[in-house]
Amino acid sequence: MVKQISSDYDDISTHLKLERKRRVIAEIDVIARRGKELHLFEVKCSHRITKAKKQLFKVKKIFKSYDTTCFFYCGAGDKLIEIV
Repeated sequence: MVKQISSDYDDISTHLKLERKRRVIAEIDVIARRGKELHLFEVKCSHRITKAKKQLFKVKKIFKSYDTTCFFYCGAGDKLIEIV
């Protein structure tokens, strides 16, 4: 999936663990940046959108100074869904 979107963004980071005081507070699969806009991607093999939503909203709180958009990618169905 990263190869498919890499040309659209300035910077892409994968498999990030966000820590505070040596404690992991959130994990995100892909963060893609274009200017001051962030796109957050959570990737799951099966269609477990509820767990992905929880993870995405936790990360979205951390990056609240950016204009963020969240996406869920289901590998089994090869679908990209925007989370509102």
